[in-house]
Amino acid sequence: MKLWFVEPKPHVFVSGIKDSVADEVIRYLYESCPPESGLWVFQKIRQAPGYRIWGMGDTQRDVALVGGLQLVVEKDLTRDATP
Repeated sequence: MKLWFVEPKPHVFVSGIKDSVADEVIRYLYESCPPESGLWVFQKIRQAPGYRIWGMGDTQRDVALVGGLQLVVEKDLTRDATP
């Protein structure tokens, strides 16, 4: 995995390889990794917006589609803060 993808944090992989190769690697991951792996793949693609987000298992975050963009929903810390 680390040969083809950058892992900025555990279980988060970012690809920079050709689209067709990335598709093969991602397909292999979906077949080989258990759902509890909590895997994220941010794939660089040539079409707009330039990336695709893949999540598998319990990733502890959701992906929202906003105006055609895939965005990772982060917890709003200001909302949960106690005064």
